[in-house]
Amino acid sequence: MQKIPLSIALITKNEEQNIKDCLKSVSFAKQIVVIDSGSTDKTLEIANEFGCDIYREGWHGFGTQKQLAIDRCAQPWILVLDADERIPPETATVIKNIVTSPDADAAGFTFPRKNYFQGRWIKHAGWWPDRILRLFKKGAGQMTKTAVHEAVEVSGKVESLDVPVEHFTESDLSKILQKIDKYSTLGAHEAFKAGKSSSPQEAFFRALFTFVQDYFLRGGILDGKQGLTLAVTDSVNKYFKYAKLSELGKSNHKSK
Repeated sequence: MQKIPLSIALITKNEEQNIKDCLKSVSFAKQIVVIDSGSTDKTLEIANEFGCDIYREGWHGFGTQKQLAIDRCAQPWILVLDADERIPPETATVIKNIVTSPDADAAGFTFPRKNYFQGRWIKHAGWWPDRILRLFKKGAGQMTKTAVHEAVEVSGKVESLDVPVEHFTESDLSKILQKIDKYSTLGAHEAFKAGKSSSPQEAFFRALFTFVQDYFLRGGILDGKQGLTLAVTDSVNKYFKYAKLSELGKSNHKSK
């Protein structure tokens, strides 16, 4: 297979269940950079089989971690991916045309993201088209430095593409609960640093509104049992984020 002048920026930790299919989908790229933060499974063994450039780094937060991968990309175009994302064949064709074209004047490109949960493509409650900016010229893009909900920022013209990135989000409920604990903690600390405050009552009403919004107002009910589960987990995450923010406020008040 002829490789194109594209670098893939990827961060990992214990992604052996995901990374092989991800790497297969971008095997047309000349370089794949993997920043690993302590995998104990076969993640790095698989990455090595695909000829990835592997670096080991401590955990610095999602935005900073992905920027470390971007900084090590050597090709003129960069595509940022997560290990549970895939580039389908029709999207690969479009990316190849962009990267190899001397007439590409845009600095970056966005994709609609097809999110799959428990085997179902989720089309409502903000899950589709879920547009993301991931492809950009080297030197034109960088990650936001937020610990969670990080994104690529590009200086220059950005164009929208119609071909998707596929995302196979975590479907195991036990692991989802672990992620809720992690993400709600990160979100609470970010909100606290921004000077925000909360209370248990506010946390409850925010969670209630999130469920009503996701499931009824934004059509999650149309996504079957998967839509119900996602609405519940989203509201639980919201509750714990603001409940933890309330705890941070109380702890800060006591320490003064």
